[in-house]
Amino acid sequence: MKLTFCGAAGTTTGSQHLLEVNGTKILLDCGLYQGRREESYQVNCCFPHFNPAEIDVVVLSHAHIDHSGNLPNLVRKGFTGNIFATSATRDLCAIMLADSAHIQEQDVEFLNKHRAREGKPPVEPLYKKEDAEKCLRQFVTTGYERPMMIADGVKLSFIDAGHILGSAQVLLEVTDQDDGGKRKRFLFSGDIGRGQNDLLRDPVAAKDIDFVLMESTYGGREHDLPPTGSDEAVAEVLEQALKRGGKVMIPAFAVERTQQVLYVLNRLFHSGRLRPVPVFVDSPLAVGATEIFRLHPECFNDEVYSFLFDDDKDPFLFEGLRLVRAVTESKKLNQVKGPCIIISASGMCEAGRIRHHLKNGLGNSNNTVFFVGYCADNTLGRFLLDGREEVNIFGERHTVKAAIESVDSFSGHADHSELMDWFHAMSGPRSKVWLVHGEEGRSMALCDALRNEHDGEVEVAELGRTVEF
Repeated sequence: MKLTFCGAAGTTTGSQHLLEVNGTKILLDCGLYQGRREESYQVNCCFPHFNPAEIDVVVLSHAHIDHSGNLPNLVRKGFTGNIFATSATRDLCAIMLADSAHIQEQDVEFLNKHRAREGKPPVEPLYKKEDAEKCLRQFVTTGYERPMMIADGVKLSFIDAGHILGSAQVLLEVTDQDDGGKRKRFLFSGDIGRGQNDLLRDPVAAKDIDFVLMESTYGGREHDLPPTGSDEAVAEVLEQALKRGGKVMIPAFAVERTQQVLYVLNRLFHSGRLRPVPVFVDSPLAVGATEIFRLHPECFNDEVYSFLFDDDKDPFLFEGLRLVRAVTESKKLNQVKGPCIIISASGMCEAGRIRHHLKNGLGNSNNTVFFVGYCADNTLGRFLLDGREEVNIFGERHTVKAAIESVDSFSGHADHSELMDWFHAMSGPRSKVWLVHGEEGRSMALCDALRNEHDGEVEVAELGRTVEF
């Protein structure tokens, strides 16, 4: 068996790992690399580490764009095989890849205006909405822990990862014909959830694992709050914010984070902990994702599952909630008087309708911007969290008078201790462990910790390197 690290090595984006066994090329994930525009385009466009037409099978861990976002381009460049995923992952990809295609087309339109001024020829988008739709035809779905043969001597099982709806650890049971028919159990972690999630089941411990390809996003870093701390933390912020009589603007990722916030608000309103106010979800992608969540009770934890079947209650629907799709409706939110909550994408405030709400609301000291997720450096969200008194939105400077608040309990990624707990809950020799999906310092911190507590070999993956085992 051979494993080549084609992405998410030394970084957290562009998850792609090529496994070669018994003459079959299996690609684990096919995510978009996200970085500087020109560099990202070149990496994503060209697949420098393999020929897409030579890939036989893709196994997708979950729907996040850094894991799934380059699938339409892979198909466009000649991949004709099956894409194996859970059914929830496939359903989320149906809306997320179409949205990604729309962004690709918009970015290229913007880029080509600059290229034209410089006398450069235009470039094509990585893929279009039609390509996103076509790649969905190659999906083959299965449930958790339903073994399926996907290649000669290779059996696939998905194990719940507890990260987002449909997220999975990828277990491959291999009869390695090039190694005397030895049986090997290989586990790709995908992204690991924290456990005790508001909506999802806890990550499941895999058994009898020989080799591990493991994420390391939060190596060396601990979350500020436990996952069970969301209700009270949210209630305290909202209570003070709503007393001021203004709007509470919540930048939230459309998939998972928005649904978590809705469920917490549902509980707070129904319990009487928080007085009900109008709540608007202003993101077509988030509205679509919420509808998909309702279709997959198999992913929910016991509490949400019971809630769903208790007199047909809806975990994501409550009195006073309005789901906003049309642009005209979104604009009308600027005229809403009195306290209200607006949940809108994107979570880092780099795109989407949240920027319009911030443009109109940051100058009002009665308003609050409430962050419920991570914001990367050099994003509008990070500038606000860092306390900047002025920010640039759509090329204009805006004074920040609104209160800026945040909670850390909603993170979908296991922190350092939780990653260590996940690893130790697994059984088997785990004779070789490769760490991916982490910035270099994060991966090294987790690597050092694992080496101190585990007898097997632990290495940080290097981009483009091939290992045999």
